[in-house]
Amino acid sequence: MDIKLNFINNSNDANNSQIVIFQKNVATTFDELAVAWRVIQYCGQGDNHPFTFPMQMAVSASDSYGNFTPQLPAQNGQLFNMTLTTSGDRLALAGSGTSSSEVQVLNALPRGSINANIYKGGALLATKTSISPQQKAVFQFKPTIWIGVASQVVQGQVMNSAIVSSVNTELSLLGIASADIVMTGGGPGRDSSPFTFRLENVVMG
Repeated sequence: MDIKLNFINNSNDANNSQIVIFQKNVATTFDELAVAWRVIQYCGQGDNHPFTFPMQMAVSASDSYGNFTPQLPAQNGQLFNMTLTTSGDRLALAGSGTSSSEVQVLNALPRGSINANIYKGGALLATKTSISPQQKAVFQFKPTIWIGVASQVVQGQVMNSAIVSSVNTELSLLGIASADIVMTGGGPGRDSSPFTFRLENVVMG
């Protein structure tokens, strides 16, 4: 079931701030750079911005020659292999991976590195670059989203670490069918309060 979300700007922000929403790949141990999955722009005070958070994921890969594979439906526990066929590089489902909570992509090419990408709702959610032959990319996501105020972020692009570390609101979507995400705070001058985001009008699935 896709989750219906509605962002509501009840803040005092007058700077036309961007709101960035993303997920973190928790399968990696080091600080991996996150992708701006969705960026809400020019949503004025009192305005709202409805969007859908899909449960379904898709996976795609690109090779060192600049070729991109089609997006394939992906579920946790699945392993995908990038192999060399008579018609060129091909990404295909290869059965079960080593973890039921991860999507795994193996570079089974004889040579050349690949990039692996995860999509939600057609938008890039996470990426793993420069995977060498016989190396594997692993993706695992908690049922949460990260949301915050940012500037100069572009939807579908990797964010710099300063932006990612400045976003500290994690909202759990576990079991939720629909909810409002209400932003408050902000404003001019030194008396302004920090931006806060909270779920309201939550309907459980």
